[in-house]
Amino acid sequence: MAVSGFEGYEKRLELQFSGDDPAIAIGLRQLKFELLEEVLHAVQCTVVSAVANQYLDAYVLSESSLFVYPTMIIIKTCGTTQLLKSIHPLLNHARDLGLTLCGCRYTRGSFIFPESQPFPHTSFRDEVIYLEENLPAHVCYRKATVMPSKSSSHSWHVFSASDDEIHMPNDDVLYTVEVCMTELGRNNAKKFFRKPDDGFTGDTAGKEMTRLTGIGEINPNAVICDFAFDPCGYSMNGIDCDRYSTIHVTPEDGYSYASFECMGSIYQDDLVEVLKKVVQIFRPATMSVSITCARSVELWTRVVTGLEKVGLKCRSCAADEFPAGGNVVFQTFTGRRK
Repeated sequence: MAVSGFEGYEKRLELQFSGDDPAIAIGLRQLKFELLEEVLHAVQCTVVSAVANQYLDAYVLSESSLFVYPTMIIIKTCGTTQLLKSIHPLLNHARDLGLTLCGCRYTRGSFIFPESQPFPHTSFRDEVIYLEENLPAHVCYRKATVMPSKSSSHSWHVFSASDDEIHMPNDDVLYTVEVCMTELGRNNAKKFFRKPDDGFTGDTAGKEMTRLTGIGEINPNAVICDFAFDPCGYSMNGIDCDRYSTIHVTPEDGYSYASFECMGSIYQDDLVEVLKKVVQIFRPATMSVSITCARSVELWTRVVTGLEKVGLKCRSCAADEFPAGGNVVFQTFTGRRK
């Protein structure tokens, strides 16, 4: 393990809003790009690429991703970004649009280099205190927990806050899955390094990585916005109607890391097949899967069975329920590479 390196593990913030008009057509998507840039400046990252459709705007950032829906915004950032400093300006901008915060969810894994994180990400306790102090009082149903595994280096940190109603995206059959992978297969990780003077831009190099690795086949229906960093690293957002997916890769040997996240339907989407494709692309030695869903479904059991077929064995499983925030199941896997 390297003594110091780039922090791959992301911090993820999801804010949900409501307004007087239940059929808000544009909502947060009205925010001018300059205002979003100001928010990201506070977080210490920038936009490098973007794609949109009739449902949402998706931005690839210098450190991960931003998704903007009419009544929901998701920011996911890695490195030493200060993600939680986006809360105050985002709440102010939403208020100017007549929107009121009704739900907040903050999640992350265990940092590889925790000592490098700036305030308020110096500890989960500091993060929770910061969240408590910066969220409005009416979002009063709150819970924070660290979901453990058999390894102290793989825990899942969750903070959830809501008003007195359940606010899940669109309906109660949707899930969000967050996957964190470490110790990527060396041959797999090499595909995310650029050759010196390759003549590509970040956009064109990103498209080549998407093609060569098979990432584009995870969901062939998705419109993909991708970007390759120099000398290494990769980010991608995919949008398919109102669903998003995102991948981020830090391929350096010693602290290699990749993440995958998507939104799906427990009835319409085959999560197990998606995760099998992801594992085959990265071949991680260790992997964690966190599934958030409003309903208490046995989706996690199918994940265990499916990942066994690609050489990963479930080592731990923890479950918890959050007030108006759904059920979270956190699993860890390890396996031997073939």
